[in-house]
Amino acid sequence: MKLKPLADRVIVRQSEAEQKTASGIVLPDSAKEKPTKGKVISVGPGKLDEKGKRMELGVRAGDTVYYGKYSGTEVEVDGEKFVILRESDILGVLE
Repeated sequence: MKLKPLADRVIVRQSEAEQKTASGIVLPDSAKEKPTKGKVISVGPGKLDEKGKRMELGVRAGDTVYYGKYSGTEVEVDGEKFVILRESDILGVLE
C-alpha cells in the first residue's frame, strides 16, 4: 500500500456493510448502515510528548477495531476503501 499514516493516525480497512437484517430481510444500498468495524492495516509512529519522545500507539496492524460511525476520513487507494482515524477515535479492540 502506498499510504502511510502520520503521528497518532491509524489506517483501517472497513468491514463490509450488512447485507441482511438478523431476521433475513435484504437491505437495499440506501438502507445499509455505515460500517463501524474494521481491520487495522497500518499505524503511525505516534505523537510526540512534551519532552519530544514518541508515545507508542495501543493498536497494531492486524487488530480488529470498532470506531465511531462518523469518525475519521474515508479515502480510496488503488480501488480499496480505507478510513484514516486518530487513535483516540478508536472505541475498542476486538480480542
